[in-house]
Amino acid sequence: MATLEKIRNKAGLLVIVVGVALFAFIIGDFLNSGSTFFRQNQEKIVEVDGNVISIQQYQERIEEMTEFYKMQSGTSSLPEEYMNQIRQSVYNSMVQEIVLTEAMDKLGMTVGPEELFDMVQGNNISPVLQQNQMFHNPETGMFDKMALLDFLKTVDDDNIATLPPDQQSQLLPYRNFWLFMEKNIKLQRMEQKYTTLLSKAIAANALDAKEAFNETTESSSIMYAMQPYSTIPDSTVSVTKSELEKLYNQRKEAYKQAETKVIKYITIDIVPSEEDYAKAGAEIETIKEELTGSGHTIADIVNENSEIPYADVFSSENALDPEIKTFAASASIGEIYGPAFENNRYRMFKLVDKTIAPDSVKVEHIMIAGTGRDEVLADSLLNALKAGADFAEIARTYSVDQAAKNGGDVGWLTEAGAKAYVNDEFKQGVFSAPLNELQQMKSLYGIHIYKATEKTANVQKYKIANVEMTVSPSSKTYSNIYNELNQFISKNQNIDKFDDAAKEAGYNVRSSVNVTANDQTLEMIGQSRPVVRWAFQNKKGSISEIFECDNKFVVAAIQGTIPEGYRPLSLVEELKPVLIAEKKGKIIADELKSKSLTSLDAYAQAMNASVDSVKFINFNTRRITGIGAEPKLNAMIALAKPGQLSEPVIGNNGVYVFQVYERNQENATYDEKIQIATLDASNAYRFGYQAVQTLIGRAKITDNRIRFY
Repeated sequence: MATLEKIRNKAGLLVIVVGVALFAFIIGDFLNSGSTFFRQNQEKIVEVDGNVISIQQYQERIEEMTEFYKMQSGTSSLPEEYMNQIRQSVYNSMVQEIVLTEAMDKLGMTVGPEELFDMVQGNNISPVLQQNQMFHNPETGMFDKMALLDFLKTVDDDNIATLPPDQQSQLLPYRNFWLFMEKNIKLQRMEQKYTTLLSKAIAANALDAKEAFNETTESSSIMYAMQPYSTIPDSTVSVTKSELEKLYNQRKEAYKQAETKVIKYITIDIVPSEEDYAKAGAEIETIKEELTGSGHTIADIVNENSEIPYADVFSSENALDPEIKTFAASASIGEIYGPAFENNRYRMFKLVDKTIAPDSVKVEHIMIAGTGRDEVLADSLLNALKAGADFAEIARTYSVDQAAKNGGDVGWLTEAGAKAYVNDEFKQGVFSAPLNELQQMKSLYGIHIYKATEKTANVQKYKIANVEMTVSPSSKTYSNIYNELNQFISKNQNIDKFDDAAKEAGYNVRSSVNVTANDQTLEMIGQSRPVVRWAFQNKKGSISEIFECDNKFVVAAIQGTIPEGYRPLSLVEELKPVLIAEKKGKIIADELKSKSLTSLDAYAQAMNASVDSVKFINFNTRRITGIGAEPKLNAMIALAKPGQLSEPVIGNNGVYVFQVYERNQENATYDEKIQIATLDASNAYRFGYQAVQTLIGRAKITDNRIRFY
């Protein structure tokens, strides 16, 4: 009983303890089961109307598109600015794909498997594939369906799975290339079907056709006088707040913007010190002594010290830059030019040798992979060629070289080109052997069978040792600049005092710079994306660490944040000049009208201007010669009667009075059907593009790319 009594007395405490235990159990279970949710949220790079794009999906698309551009350009890597463009293009296409899919689902439209098959392997091959050079016949230059089908068989998953690992890895880039093409084909077809449906709802009629024809075939020649707005001081014109607000509301959609960070920053150029220049000057003199002597090989001296490797080849004058060409033309063998210093760089040349020889040779080439069995094949092919077999046919059948599709025809090669194509032995062979003499050699690439079929006439050629050395900041200089800036940051962590402190330290501050999450650089500073990312990961008043961007150190501070939405009126600076110009225009026009002038000369005298002329203006003229962009004036000219003096026209830059003295009609035949078809095609493109952009604009998009890139 005593025990029960104690339990009753402690009942409230027990309820609390049990409740806490149950909550801990439940919340623990929730956190464990919800870990996938949190992970997915962290990996979410974009969300479009509830459709999540993960970082893995986004990166896969980037890799596919990267492989596409590598193959199209024939390069193994792409510069960072290309990668930025690829990331943006992938983002655009993935967002567009989602909004188009949503719109088409509502209409019951789709791009089905049968349709895709027909566009890839059927009778209606997609233009995306037909235009790709990879699937063109090298002889006809036209699309070759068999080349496409052969490619598809090669990159098929089942085929790749049967190959050795090394061959699988070689085909993976081609597989990614095809995945990109496949998605691109589908997206283009989706857009085509959706925009075609919309365009059919808007058709041009006979009146539209006739008006459009007249606008493009009819032009006017005018005499005019103009009074610019600069003749009235801005101080004499006042603009009220209500007027600004009214114009702002009329144009508000133009000021819609993403979240924007307002920052200030300082930049310090990482440049050589006086000590660096002195050291470089001593080094270049030492190099000159070595080039003059004979203790080292020229190739070793150049390769160890120059930014340009030594090229052990003869080059004609046409292949030399102007400075080297001038030197070589008058120098004797062994003579040295320089060192000369210009644009932070030393240059020095030595004429190693000169000769009279052909500038270029035309080469045909077959390359076999180079394994043991391939050596037997190469010997057999060489014997067959010596016996009269067709070189081009054998090249197309057996060669793994890029020239195989051209029957082994490499084209014309200089000595430098031949060496770069294979190696020095190949260069020596094609330049020294008689024409059409078959040669065979082995390199790191495989086994080569080749011959020179033509040679240019003999010319003077030079072998040049070229030493180029840019004076760069030493590690000591780099550290000194960095440490000095780092000390400044550590002592100045108050953004309100940042400008004064920077000025005192000798640094220039760039203030009130707006950046958005999609900006790849901070203004024109290269490789400064990390600064933009930092700005979106920190709050107002934060001062950054030191960023190295190209050859600069950058320190930034956050002044504030402009939230997503509409740019506030206080930050829209272009409205006041527009209103001032409008008011000046009205003042000038009213004053001119009050004078009841009846001739263009009288107007010109009243404007303190001269009469000028311009020809061939039509409704679509974007910029009138000598005047600029004045769409209102364009319209008034198109409507004016020849010989009639116009009323004052208030334009963008001033007030105009004009007179049409000649109406010109282009000698073109009006065809209503052709004109309507042209308008329909133009409208289909314009409306289709606008429709897709409207869908994207209305979508609810959460863009988290700034967290990853």
